Amino acid sequence: MPPIPWGRRPSRTWSAATRFTPVSEALAAQWKRTVAYVEESVLALPVPGEPLVIDAVARMLAATVLAAFPSNARPDPVLADTRDATPETVRRAVAFIDSEPDAEIAAAAGVTPRALQYAFRRHLGATPMAYLRRVRLGLAHADLVAADPSRDTVTAIANRWGFHHQGRFAAVYRAAYGVPPRCTLAEC
Repeated sequence: MPPIPWGRRPSRTWSAATRFTPVSEALAAQWKRTVAYVEESVLALPVPGEPLVIDAVARMLAATVLAAFPSNARPDPVLADTRDATPETVRRAVAFIDSEPDAEIAAAAGVTPRALQYAFRRHLGATPMAYLRRVRLGLAHADLVAADPSRDTVTAIANRWGFHHQGRFAAVYRAAYGVPPRCTLAEC
């Protein structure tokens, strides 16, 4: 190995699989947009410390990093994960999500996160997070129906249930309920 100009050997070698350069220009742009969104929208919220918001942002950033940068952090499935991907796993997770929609789902179902992913995909055709978003949307809808328009806002209710981008919340809400959330709140 040739000598390193500054006189010491690196403690770690970086391969193409773990370098700090995005894998494509499109994913580099996505990473930049995600960071900008977090800085401009989420960190600007009046209460950025809301646990549901922090959790959603952390997951979004982690998913974007894993997509944009090369990584060897995607292990092959292990036997326990595929063995635990049963309808019973889905039932336990669904029951937990329905009762506590802001907690750790895989631990409550008694399986690994990967086993939970396999189980949901195999038995519900969706991810646990997609199911969780659907449950949270239903809870936001119930809150909007019961809210007092003189003191409650769509934004506060959406933030309470982890929807921190109001435009996306309104689009998802309208697709599910046929009206914008403000109409449910104000009974338009």
